[in-house]
Amino acid sequence: MGSHRRLAPSGFDRGAGAAGIAVSVMSAAVAALGALPAAAAPQDDTRAEVDRLYTQAEKATEAYNKADERADSLREDITTAQDEIARQQERINTMRDALGSLAGAQYRSGGLDPSLALLFSDNPADYLDRAAALDRITAHQAGELKDLQLAMRALAQKREEATGKLAELERSRKAVAQNKRTVERKLAKAQELLNSLPYAERAAYDRASRSARGDMPDLGGAVPSSARAAAAVAAARSALGRPYVWGATGPSGFDCSGLMQWSYARAGVGLPRTSQEQRYAGRQVPLSQVQPGDLVTYRSDASHVGMYVGNGQVIHAPYPGAPVRYDPVGMMPISSVTRV
Repeated sequence: MGSHRRLAPSGFDRGAGAAGIAVSVMSAAVAALGALPAAAAPQDDTRAEVDRLYTQAEKATEAYNKADERADSLREDITTAQDEIARQQERINTMRDALGSLAGAQYRSGGLDPSLALLFSDNPADYLDRAAALDRITAHQAGELKDLQLAMRALAQKREEATGKLAELERSRKAVAQNKRTVERKLAKAQELLNSLPYAERAAYDRASRSARGDMPDLGGAVPSSARAAAAVAAARSALGRPYVWGATGPSGFDCSGLMQWSYARAGVGLPRTSQEQRYAGRQVPLSQVQPGDLVTYRSDASHVGMYVGNGQVIHAPYPGAPVRYDPVGMMPISSVTRV
């Protein structure tokens, strides 16, 4: 979805001011000339507003997808950290139990002062050997406990930091979702305005949204660059007619990058979630060398993406209300072509 070609206002007869016409007729013609552009302007404004809202909506969707993907990644990090902390805590508990058993044994032996124990020992040499061993064991276990406690504190800090980041991302995601709802309301209003236009005007708008630019190279009938590209093209074709759905990755509905991710997943290839990331998911090639299966990103910010399928066309999920469909590859300014 993107900026669509604006339609020129309806034509009108400019011969009304020809010589020989009565003054009253001339006045009426002049009035008509002033009125027609004013009547056509709301239709132009409606189309421009819909274009603007479609662009906003897609950018909001991609921002939402990126925030949601980062949140998922952080949740995994937190789960890993919590598991590690649990394992460390279990080891610490084991060490504490061992130290407790050792302390209990010392208590049961009488808990004598070391000098008195040596004095009353039947075998002082044996006692000294055992005491030295005990000191080494106690020092070793105390060292291990200290190391584990330090590790536990480090992991707890990591968990706290990750939780803070997750909370921040959740706030960001909610803000993006709120923006999405705002844009959806605007889209609904724009759709209402479009529905108020005559059928011919609505059909003309849809045709304009599919128009190719005139400066495109002759792409010809290329073949897919690889077996996986061919499989991705087949998957994208199988999705034709399915609806555009916010943040969706199929199979019943898609947003633009969701369709690309789903199609390549059917070919056994994992793509990033957003169109901005998909732009760098492979090797960039010139548009003149585009082949079926290549990802075509649009606008300078790569906020829209489609899949080239040959004969100068892409398959993409355009915008709310428009199903997955074919459109000319040059339907809007191209940012890059990526071969996966």
